Amino acid sequence: MDKNIAIIGGGLAGCELAWQLARFDIPCTIFEMKPQKFSPAHKSPLLAELVCSNSLRSEELTTGIGLLKHEMEQLDSLMMRAARTCRVPAGKALAVDREKFSAFITEEIQQQETIQIKIKEIQSLDDPELKDYKYIIIAAGPLISDPLARELSKITGDKNLYFYDAIAPIVSADSINMEKVFWGARYAPEDKDYLNCPLTEEEYFRFYNELVSAKTVAARDFEREIHFEGCLPIEEMARRGGMTLAYGPLKPVGLVDPRTKEQPFAVVQLRAENLDKTAFNLVGFQTKLTYPEQKRVFRLIPGLEEAEFLRLGSMHRNTYVNAPRVLTSELMLKKRPDIFLAGQITGVEGYLESAACGLYLGLHLAFKLRGKVLPPLPKETALGALMSHLQTPAKKFQPSNVHFGLFPALKVRAKKARRKELHAQRALEHFSIWLERIGF
Repeated sequence: MDKNIAIIGGGLAGCELAWQLARFDIPCTIFEMKPQKFSPAHKSPLLAELVCSNSLRSEELTTGIGLLKHEMEQLDSLMMRAARTCRVPAGKALAVDREKFSAFITEEIQQQETIQIKIKEIQSLDDPELKDYKYIIIAAGPLISDPLARELSKITGDKNLYFYDAIAPIVSADSINMEKVFWGARYAPEDKDYLNCPLTEEEYFRFYNELVSAKTVAARDFEREIHFEGCLPIEEMARRGGMTLAYGPLKPVGLVDPRTKEQPFAVVQLRAENLDKTAFNLVGFQTKLTYPEQKRVFRLIPGLEEAEFLRLGSMHRNTYVNAPRVLTSELMLKKRPDIFLAGQITGVEGYLESAACGLYLGLHLAFKLRGKVLPPLPKETALGALMSHLQTPAKKFQPSNVHFGLFPALKVRAKKARRKELHAQRALEHFSIWLERIGF
């Protein structure tokens, strides 16, 4: 196999990138350290492991993430194929059975003749294994190993940039007291995608007081805690005010307890982790509480008094670069034209966004190696807006999900709902034209 492209990391971005290259018969090698070595958050030996939520968020085209899903499917995204095959009920969201999802992607990658997988941890860009490759892609994710992170820091000239991300707990279904909870999605009581734990005002403030006073895992001495705003630990959010949770992840709006026929004061939602609904994720409960404190405090939630925790929440460092400063629009390191970055390490945030980043780079390299130029992505599209974020200088660059705030402003006045429709309509039109330009 010709040594064209080396991909460091077999996560979502790395696998999506390799998949796109395979569609153009361009050889690549994925270097993956699992199962020889695992990061603090990874447990499975499979590729494309989902370490946090099993939700890929909304499917509605009037959302940035819904548009991104649509665009990725138009470009034959491997991740979207896996998601459609392995989905579990989650209302208007697209959620997956995480084990089946990773297994699907692993099998598809292994079946591609142009993709080679090597189980090896790459700690240096001068590793002899990389010497004959034309291009090197760092898709090691936000949990990149310390040696490679230090080397990347030297190349970019920046100090390590990082933020803390948190993982929500998972409880066993048969340990939930079904007499205290009820099924239903917001405004859809007939749906059985979520289990709801209703809290009275007294129960809510008892839980709140214990949560904000509970012990947390301390950061290491040389690290400052910088939380990504879109994934705040539940206890950090609670410290912003007594009613913050009641107006946030515990909001009861649209939920009526069938026993009381009334809307509870607050509601903790549990989302199914798999098709068999044997495990449930505490929605919005990413946390850095110590393990004993998680069990003590979260068992104060009605219905979870005897909860069996299949996975407790945890905290890990996520590393990313100052993309506008160190990357070109093609995701190439400005100081090393043979090295590209893909996925969350570039400054995108989220499963789909990471995969989309890999997808875009795969298309760009495929065109480049075929002597063509990939036409610029319209900023009016979800993928274009996301990639534009990585080129937009900021005083304090932060990772971002895809959202309409990244899109060019509309030049018309309209109410909120109508603005979303206009964003979607414009995005679909521009993406359709772009697809024609690239021959899809």
